[in-house]
This record gives sequence, C-alpha cells and structure tokens, in this order.
Amino acid sequence: MTGSGIPLAPLYTPEDTQNLDYASELGEPGHYPYTRGIQSTMYRGRLWTMRQYAGYGTAEETNRRYHYLLDQGQSGLSVAFDLPTQMGYDSDHPLAEGEVGKTGVAIDSLEDMERLFAGIPLNKVSTSMTINATAPILFAMYMALAKKQNVSLSDLSGTVQNDILKEYVARGTYIYPVAPSMRLVTDLIAYCSEHVPKWNPISISGYHIREAGATAVQEIAFTFANAASYVRAALEAGLDIDRFAPRLSFFFNAHNDFFEEIAKFRAARRLWARIMKDRFGAHNPKSCKLRYHVQTAGCTLTAQQPDNNVVRVTLQALAAVLGGTQSLHTNSRDEALSLPTEESAQIALRTQQIIAYESGVPNTVDPLGGSYFIEYLTHTIEKQIVAYLETIDSMGGALKAIEQGYIQQEIHRSAYRYQKEIENGERTVIGVNAFTSEKDEKEHLLTVDPHVRTDQVERLTHLKQRREKDQTRILLSELMHTAKSHRNVMPSILKCIEAYVTIGEISDVLREVFGVYGGQNT
Repeated sequence: MTGSGIPLAPLYTPEDTQNLDYASELGEPGHYPYTRGIQSTMYRGRLWTMRQYAGYGTAEETNRRYHYLLDQGQSGLSVAFDLPTQMGYDSDHPLAEGEVGKTGVAIDSLEDMERLFAGIPLNKVSTSMTINATAPILFAMYMALAKKQNVSLSDLSGTVQNDILKEYVARGTYIYPVAPSMRLVTDLIAYCSEHVPKWNPISISGYHIREAGATAVQEIAFTFANAASYVRAALEAGLDIDRFAPRLSFFFNAHNDFFEEIAKFRAARRLWARIMKDRFGAHNPKSCKLRYHVQTAGCTLTAQQPDNNVVRVTLQALAAVLGGTQSLHTNSRDEALSLPTEESAQIALRTQQIIAYESGVPNTVDPLGGSYFIEYLTHTIEKQIVAYLETIDSMGGALKAIEQGYIQQEIHRSAYRYQKEIENGERTVIGVNAFTSEKDEKEHLLTVDPHVRTDQVERLTHLKQRREKDQTRILLSELMHTAKSHRNVMPSILKCIEAYVTIGEISDVLREVFGVYGGQNT
C-alpha cells in the first residue's frame, strides 16, 4: 500500500480508469479543472522557480549566502527566520538567549532587513518569507525597504507564509489567540490586494502538517480545510472572491512515495478548482488555479549516511516536477545534522538544475497523465481528501476541528504508525534500520558563531539609543488604538517599522491588546 494506506494492485489496466471522463476529470493543461497543470505549456514556457530556503546567524552572513546562491543560478530567495523573530521577541529578550540566529536569520528591525538584502534590488528578485505570527511585521519591513530602494510596491513579487492555523496543529510558532490571529491574516491579505498586487499574501502550508506526521491525503485535506477558513474570513471581511483568490498560494511537501506524491499534486489541483468554483462561486479562472511551492521532505533526511539524502531529495524533487509545481526547494544532504554548508546547498540547487536542463522531463506537459496507475491513484486520493473535508465540515470547519483536537489527533496517529513501522522493520529506511554503517558522519558541518547574539544585542542597543523616543512612544500608542479598533493594522505597523520600531516592541503591543494563546509567552 501507499504511505497513505491506499492498497496497491500489482498491475493497472484500462478497467481501472474506465469511468474516467477526460473532459471533466482531466481536461487540457491550463484549463479547468487543471488536473494536468495550471499553464497550457507548463515548463516548456517557463521553468519552475528554483528557490532555496536559507537564513542563519546575522543579516550579513545570510546576505552573503543569498549572493552566493544567486551567483549559482538560483532564481528566487526564501528567507528562514530564527525562533525569536518568529515568536515576536527582540534578540535582547531573555527568552531569546540560545536561539538568536540558530534556525534562521535574526531580524529585529528595518535596519536588519536593510543588511539582509544589501545589494539585492527587490524589483529584480522574487522573495518568499517563512513567517506566520509576525508576518505583518516582517512584510512591513520588506515594503519599507522597497520604498528606501525607490521600488514601487506594485513591482514586488513573492510570498509571505502568513498561515497561522497550521501553527496551532503542527508547528507551534503562534502568539495570539485564534480570532485575532485570523484578523491579522485577513488584514495582510486585504492590504496586499489593494497595494501590492503581485504579492502572494498567504501561503497555506501543508508542508509542516506533513512534517508533523500526516499522510499525503491528510496533508492536502487539512491544508484545504484551513484554506477554506481563510477564504471565508476574507469574504466576511468584505473582500471580493475574485479579487483576492488569484493571489492565494500553497506550500506542499514532496515525500518518498514517488507515484503517490505525483498523484497527490494532480488530485489537489483538481479538487481546489472545484472548491473555488462550486463552494465559493469564483468566476475568474485564476481564482481556481492551485499555485504552490514544494519543498522536499525534511523529515525523511537521515543523520546516518547523509549522502543518501542526495538520492532521496532527487526523487522527491522529480515527483514535484512531474506533479507540476511552480516553485521548488531541494533540501541539502546535511540538514539532519546542521544548517547546510555552501557545498551542500550548491549540490541541492544543482539537483534541480540537472532535472531542468539535462533530464528532458520538462519537455512534455504532464507526461504521466493517462497512466492507468496515476489516474487511479489521483482519483482515489481525491476521494479520500473529500471524505476528510466532509468530516471537518460536519464539525463546523477547521477552526472547530482544531479547537476539538481532531486534526491534531489524526496527525499524531499517522506519525505514531509511521514511526512504529520503522521500528518494527515494516518500513525500510536505508542506513537506519537496513544497510547500516558505523561510520561517524559529523564532519564539515556548519556552525553558527556563538557571538551572534552578543553582536545582535549590541546593534539593537545602539539602534534604540539613536531613535527619537517620543516618536516611538506615539507610534506604538497609535498601533494600540488601531489594534483595539476594527481598522486594518497594516498602515500603523508600517509607520512603526519606518521609524525603526522593533519586532519585539510591536509584538508586545499586540500581546497587550489580543492576549496570548493558551498562556504561551507569559
């Protein structure tokens, strides 16, 4: 059976697809229901964006890595932020000790963002930012930097993750209760719809749901349940479906089960088109197109025999391409042990480039379309996703399902089953429970300078000393009044950022107004 528990026959024939209607179930590439791809020419017209996720230490260190990756042929940037930045703490906060610059780059203020993108014109590069609870603040920094570069906001392209619901079920970097968190999400969507038309204001993420242990079917089902909640919230805020839906984007995982992953992407495209058209009444064809980024599965990387990860990542990346992704990140071989070295990052990028330029795979649109096995699997996966969505709808939607712990429990069950299969030998993991080696693999790993926090705090102290204190106080007071009202918070946050108010100061005001989720951070 597949990783999602779908039973597999030894052979598939025309009988397995005899009820398949080509026009309604597949259609032509670039046409509803988009099973075969959202563009008619797919990669013959334009390759996917090669966007390597990177960030560590200080803004200067990460900036050097960005320039290196761009010089190696990368076509988009993807920013990893450290944990204090994700949780709305400045680097000088006591809870930030030991975490500054460790899981990503430390960003406290616009000054850090200026250093992060030094020498990189924002109108020439597409940027993705993996940030959620503090997404409005980090995106305000990006907009402020664009203004300083004399770049029009209408020329900015990229994505901010801004998907808070999956944090409550899979990842944990939430700050505020669900209701005000949803308000911040919709405020950012509304602001971008009006002022930053090329920007994707949300990337609804199944990636972290999958990393937490979900199956392929659950990854799409729970992501779409969350997505439906965001769409409803935007509609309730008065936004027009065909104004904001074309800018919705998604973020998925490419796991080890090669054919299941390909079928998963095709099923997701078809189902999302139907959800937008039939459930939400979208008329614009662009509103029905599932646009998504894929990252290879971090949870499949092994610390044992890390060079094997190059092979795993290659197969996962190939599944993403055959599945029709618009953007791709390939993990590095050493990421089960540390942040990737430059050499490892280069190999990961070269993996994409070899698929793109040497394999011949991009030369045909949906080359596996029509395969008896692929079409059977696509149909079966879609049917199982729909069953999950019907269960969640019967509970009152994703918010209710999260509050009742249903989604979390389903993920935990799948994660437990997966781990038990490895431990009892039912699932083979090369180098872990089969074909093992005693060789020590912990050589040539990237380490973050332990003085990063000291340097970051020193800069932060100087920044706060240079600022106009009265202006900072007035702007934070204005932000508090806005947060207490029903007005969009983005203009007030942007004013604070342009005056070099820090992420921690802004987050503390919002904590005071909104409170924190489940006593977190108190």
